[in-house]
Amino acid sequence: MPAPVVHAKVSSRGQTSVPAELRHRWGIEAGGEVAFVDLGDAALIMPGGMDLARAELRRVLAVRYDAGLAAI
Repeated sequence: MPAPVVHAKVSSRGQTSVPAELRHRWGIEAGGEVAFVDLGDAALIMPGGMDLARAELRRVLAVRYDAGLAAI
């Protein structure tokens, strides 16, 4: 099981690195895109950029919606 928390530091220029453990697990290569979604008190990092983030959100919501309807 992967470690639940991985730390990184932010440079004086506001830059940070995605830790190697996560890059390998998520398949992020040099030049790969990630999306940062502002949740208010936290940020969600999605490998693949916003298009993939939107598609994953739609997928998860559809599964939850279908499960909710089935439970009624």
